[in-house]
Amino acid sequence: MKRRKIITSAFSNLCTDQRIEKVCKTLHDNGYEVELIGNDWNGAEKMTRPYPFTRIHLISKSLKTAYFEFNWKLYRELNKKADQNTILHANDLDALLPNYLVSRKLNIPLVFDSHEIFSEMPAIQGKMSQKLWRYLEKKIIPDIKFMITASESYAKWFKNQYGIESVVVQNSPRKLDFNREILQNYPKILLYQGAINPFRGIDKAILAMKHLDNVIFKIAGDGPLKKEYENLVLKENLQHKVEFLGKLLPEDLRKVTLTADCGMSIEENAGESYYYSLPNKVLDCIQARVPVILSDLPEMQNIKHQFEVGEIIKDHNAENIAKSIQLVLAKGRKAYQGELEKATNVFCWENEEVKLLDIFERASSSPGFKPKA
Repeated sequence: MKRRKIITSAFSNLCTDQRIEKVCKTLHDNGYEVELIGNDWNGAEKMTRPYPFTRIHLISKSLKTAYFEFNWKLYRELNKKADQNTILHANDLDALLPNYLVSRKLNIPLVFDSHEIFSEMPAIQGKMSQKLWRYLEKKIIPDIKFMITASESYAKWFKNQYGIESVVVQNSPRKLDFNREILQNYPKILLYQGAINPFRGIDKAILAMKHLDNVIFKIAGDGPLKKEYENLVLKENLQHKVEFLGKLLPEDLRKVTLTADCGMSIEENAGESYYYSLPNKVLDCIQARVPVILSDLPEMQNIKHQFEVGEIIKDHNAENIAKSIQLVLAKGRKAYQGELEKATNVFCWENEEVKLLDIFERASSSPGFKPKA
């Protein structure tokens, strides 16, 4: 039997979004006809995929207007491309409304993948836009039949708020066969990978470098605070200890991760989206067999309780961050390998894609929405 067509959409330039790439590849490899729609808000780097993709051109100068423009243009695209053989797949709240409207119009299935708690992101807290996103959540999410989210804590939050059951599909990387020699770096390498956004602990880790010798801090990624953090490095005279690598393609980032002695995921408690998150970088480091320093937040505590994959920081004081880094480096990467190896068998995409395929299989044989009481 021929699989249904899936139109996946996201407010993203698609190039470095590893979750969307993994999801679409799994669906494509399992016989679905996948089409991916993003935008060019953050540029349109060249990329190749085994399925068609388009990037909606945005002329907006601000992010606020870009959201409106993208949603309007996405609605028109979905209206043209979707038919009775289509499953719509919306990634995050900022792409949900047009998918919801078209799925309602055609009574076709909609799968919503919430990578985070969008309405509780630090960037919108206390702003008028937060009220708008919360309103959309409240109006749309309880009506959705098929929902995915990225952590158990997120799933519990959505259940408590909106009474919806979510399937947890963690953003784990594909399993990596690890039969290589661990590098003996000098100086040792501390690695941050991901967006350079507020409340990621990057500035605190930069200041921690004042308390560390024979360590270089590599920051792989880009974002709105990059210039501010570059200036902080200059102000603290840490140019010899901190290196900005810029935004890397996923395959290049994986090569860099493999070289690190210690990774970091020390997000601050800046609202419920961060508090309940399971950051990609934790799972990427585990799969690369790199120990990590972690925040004392629920999902990271859960991993640490299962496997000794690193150390939890006491708080975000620079000296205490430095102590956790020193502890990891003093033990050495090899000391963590046994626990990291066990963790790789749990936190891998091969386990997550089974759940992903199940929800799309159920969506394939279902109308779009919950029956009204």
